[in-house]
Amino acid sequence: MFADLHLHSCFSDGTDTPEEAATLGRRHGFLALALTDHDTVEGCARLAAACAQNGMESASGTELTAEHKGHELHLLGYFLDPSHPRLLHELARFQAVRQDRVREIVARLNYLHVPLQSETVFSLARCRSPGRPHVARALVQAGFCRSLDEAFERFLKRQRPAWVPKCKVSAVEAIALLHEAGGVAVLAHPVLTRADHLVGELAAAGLDGLECFHAKQSSAVADHYRRLARQYGLLETGGSDCHGSSRGRPLLGSVRVPYECFARLAAWAQARRAETPSDTENAPCRVAGAALGDRSMATS
Repeated sequence: MFADLHLHSCFSDGTDTPEEAATLGRRHGFLALALTDHDTVEGCARLAAACAQNGMESASGTELTAEHKGHELHLLGYFLDPSHPRLLHELARFQAVRQDRVREIVARLNYLHVPLQSETVFSLARCRSPGRPHVARALVQAGFCRSLDEAFERFLKRQRPAWVPKCKVSAVEAIALLHEAGGVAVLAHPVLTRADHLVGELAAAGLDGLECFHAKQSSAVADHYRRLARQYGLLETGGSDCHGSSRGRPLLGSVRVPYECFARLAAWAQARRAETPSDTENAPCRVAGAALGDRSMATS
């Protein structure tokens, strides 16, 4: 009775198709999967169809890069309406920002006498939500680096010469957007963002859940975040954060989240959809820096 609620596919910076993810999920005996590609819901319908064929449940989702008080945060949205007009409008804007970031990274590489072209990266990515992993793969394929690790170490990591910071939406506005689209808002991999002190403020702003189970969180750390979730009445979620076999670990199957997490997310989303729509339905999210009951899980 397990699920994996944090997966990426070829619709963002993963390498597997949604169908391949469903096949792997079935092979590992999962009952439910959630696709959380960066700034897109394009692959969700395909995952849903593939999961249904494999006797599994699924959730449509996305992952947004946000910030709160200067801290970068990643927010996962679950059980979103993938046809919601404003969600799609905002995701299209976020995708444009991602594409501009790739162009700026390539421009910095060109300044360093690395003759990579933006169109080469976009052709390799074949998606609307490209990111640094696509640039790294393009550098390796063109022979400018021997490995993805080398590409990040030489050029793409923070404080490296081709680093370009992400443009981020306000976490409060991102939570509101996910709610408006009928979804549940969850703080992803808090162990990586090191923003435990902000969880209370985010919960007060409408955050619904906390990713307590993650490939880069030990069981002791998971227990810490389960306690934090209970403290603020947040749902407990988790997943592998798998980006596909060619990206190395973590892989689908490496994190086994209790199915109850999925069931509680689904119930909370159903309650969310029954609420009155926000009166800020047409308000755009601001992208910072863009130049252009008890919800905790009671299982032991």
